[in-house]
Amino acid sequence: MNKESILIAFLGNIRYDTRTANFYKSFRDKGYNVKVVCFDWTTISSTLHERDISIYHLNKGRFSIIFYLRFAITLLAILFNSKAEIYFAEDVYTLPLVTLAGKLKGAKVFYDSREVYSHLAGLSNRKYLQKILRLIESICITKVSKTITTGELDSAFIEKEYNIGKTLVLRNLPLYQKIDEPFDFRKYYSLSFETKIFIYQGVVLHGRGLKIIFEAFEKLENCVLVIIGDGEKKNYYEKLSVEKKLTRNVFFYGKVELSDLLRYTAGGDFGLAIIENLSLSYYYALPNKMFEYILTGLPVIASNFPQMKDIIDKYKVGIYVDPENVDEVIAVLKKCISDKLLTREYRENCFAASKELIWEKEIEKLIPFLEN
Repeated sequence: MNKESILIAFLGNIRYDTRTANFYKSFRDKGYNVKVVCFDWTTISSTLHERDISIYHLNKGRFSIIFYLRFAITLLAILFNSKAEIYFAEDVYTLPLVTLAGKLKGAKVFYDSREVYSHLAGLSNRKYLQKILRLIESICITKVSKTITTGELDSAFIEKEYNIGKTLVLRNLPLYQKIDEPFDFRKYYSLSFETKIFIYQGVVLHGRGLKIIFEAFEKLENCVLVIIGDGEKKNYYEKLSVEKKLTRNVFFYGKVELSDLLRYTAGGDFGLAIIENLSLSYYYALPNKMFEYILTGLPVIASNFPQMKDIIDKYKVGIYVDPENVDEVIAVLKKCISDKLLTREYRENCFAASKELIWEKEIEKLIPFLEN
């Protein structure tokens, strides 16, 4: 029996988005004919087509409305020329166009609500845009075949907010990967063996704990922070590290492609997932970086928010902190630096938990909905 064809649409670049890449690989491995259409305005200068993946370059320009019009026109043309039987909207931005095309074609439509889009931290000062996103989501979410979320609290909120049936939770778990040769940050940055390496992995933005981490690092010794990633606030934090005289123990390594990311992550000693409570979306966070730290054996230092706290309590893979209490953050980081027995225990628990917290097991929950 031939598998149905799937088209995945995403406003972003699959090369740097674990979740979209995992969907693509899993569906291909299970025999589906999969195509990905995504859009990038920061890391490529022209449109790229590779096998079944198309990454369209968009000029950001000065006016957001022009950017979104270009995006919408391009995506609509692709959708209406597509012969897919299953469509995935990988965010709220692709949702209305994917829903429209899918319904007109009589296809199944899946919505991956990877954030609480009606409460985004980045839009806290742009209430009109927040209302538009909520309106789009409220109209379209009742039309899709199934809504997917990244956590139980996200599902509970969305089901109540829009009065819809049960959603499906697929956490942001990594594909299993054994790392034989972690990247040697000690050699790269000429660090001593005793120096502990804290990894911050992900987009460099406000609200991701970097300010309080920098403040803590002013009071710490025998440790460095390696930031793996890029983002619109990278220049801000580079300047802040200079102002705080942290350039000798805060390093901006830059963006790494997904195929290499875990090898770099594994080069650290601890993983930082200290998110600030700027919005409901952040408070409900269950970020993929947390699970990638676990997979690579890095004890996690995370915010004491409910979904991250539950993982740490269940698997004993690290410590959670109040992200607004710098003294508590300093005390926890000092404990990680000094208590070798405890960190060894966390590390062993990480490797045990990684046998369960992998995408290969999580994706199996979705397959029945694709095949029925």
